[in-house]
Amino acid sequence: MHALLTYYLSVLLDSYSDEPTSASFFFGFMGCASALVFACFGAAYGTAKSGVGVSAMGVMRPELVMRSIIPIVMAGVIGIYGLIIAVIVSAAISETDYSPFKGFAHLAAGLSVGLSGLAAGMAIGIVGDAGVRATAQQPRLFVGMILILIFAEALALYGLIVALILSTK
Repeated sequence: MHALLTYYLSVLLDSYSDEPTSASFFFGFMGCASALVFACFGAAYGTAKSGVGVSAMGVMRPELVMRSIIPIVMAGVIGIYGLIIAVIVSAAISETDYSPFKGFAHLAAGLSVGLSGLAAGMAIGIVGDAGVRATAQQPRLFVGMILILIFAEALALYGLIVALILSTK
């Protein structure tokens, strides 16, 4: 194990050139995969957690179900952010002109949108679940819930902006 780790570190750190290496392709494709996987984890968690709240609230106040699916829609958008970056990164990977710098930049882009999407999805799920249940009991809480959801969605948007900047380097 130690010899394998030493080999990989020597490949990454010993010489830097603009020539494509297998490590640069690895990091590029990992950026592509992590963008989609982590963003979809966040979207799935947010959708599931908010969906449980909508279902529980729908038993008491079925007329509010359509109004209460806003957290579910907002959670689904996070997955689209990851898809956008995954497509941009995968289109930028070429067999002939792909430096280690681009590989690291694409890994950073994928991780920034993916992990910020995961965090935003968790926040949207928790707020959406509690918010729709509270709105069923006190309708004046609806605007406050929407504002909190917007700030949670902004976290994923920040990651998307950084990822777009990094993926075009």
